[in-house]
Amino acid sequence: MKAPIRLLLADDHPAIIAGVKASIRDAGGIEVIGTSHSSTDMVAFLDREPCDVLVTDYAMPGGNYGDGIPLISFILRRYPGVRVLVLTMMDNPAVLSAIAATGVRGVLSKSDDLSHIVPAVHAAVLGQTYFSPTAHAILNASKETKGAGTQTLTRRESEVVRLFVSGLSVGEIAERLHRSKQTVSTQKNSAMRKLGLEREADLFRYAIETGLVSASTPPQTEVGS
Repeated sequence: MKAPIRLLLADDHPAIIAGVKASIRDAGGIEVIGTSHSSTDMVAFLDREPCDVLVTDYAMPGGNYGDGIPLISFILRRYPGVRVLVLTMMDNPAVLSAIAATGVRGVLSKSDDLSHIVPAVHAAVLGQTYFSPTAHAILNASKETKGAGTQTLTRRESEVVRLFVSGLSVGEIAERLHRSKQTVSTQKNSAMRKLGLEREADLFRYAIETGLVSASTPPQTEVGS
């Protein structure tokens, strides 16, 4: 008998937790092995329990590891074997594009029916990506209207921008990511060029507006990294 998919559900709204669990209950093949209400709980759980798929809220402030893009990037680096699906109320095209660019296995809008959770989980396990109808429509519309100054950043460019606007110098970023200073500088400049930004102050503004930098506590550095 095939082992069930082990799923961790993280959201700071009990009603969402209950709704997702109900949508999975009768599906078969998926086991909710735990629930978390903050990034602190989520990381602690992932540190001690093997998990196949993480379904996490995008905005979950208050924990030790922040939320938003910084938390998602942190989880992907620290637990490379865990497939991540992001559940969110966000409808900002730039934010959804930034989430997708991190390398998550899917983005699910809370505006859509929770029945999309099950196919998204199965797609993630197969190495595929899944976007619920609302998220898919927003991302497609964003691509169609995207101008030369709003190209999507690569995952590495987003990572460099996030660390830069978090207060690290190019040298410090290079040391942390094990890249050369020239590579980091090139990635930062490439990101600014794609975004049509000329000043670093505009880069800070972009990061805040798109959620690339969380308004809550930033992630802690990974142990052993």
